[in-house]
Amino acid sequence: MARNNPPGDGHRIGAVRQRSQTVTPSRHYVKRGAETGRFLDVKTSDKTPFKGVRL
Repeated sequence: MARNNPPGDGHRIGAVRQRSQTVTPSRHYVKRGAETGRFLDVKTSDKTPFKGVRL
C-alpha cells in the first residue's frame, strides 16, 4: 500500500498498486482496476490525472 506521510503535504510516496488510468474522449481521467479491468472512478473535479496512479 502507498504511504502518504506527512498528512496534508499534497503528494504520495510510492504508487497505488493494482490501478491504472486512461483518458476519455471528453478529457476526463478514469481509474481502472488491474485484476478485473473494470472502471472504478471518474475524476470530474478537474481534468488532471489521479495522483500516484500509472497511466
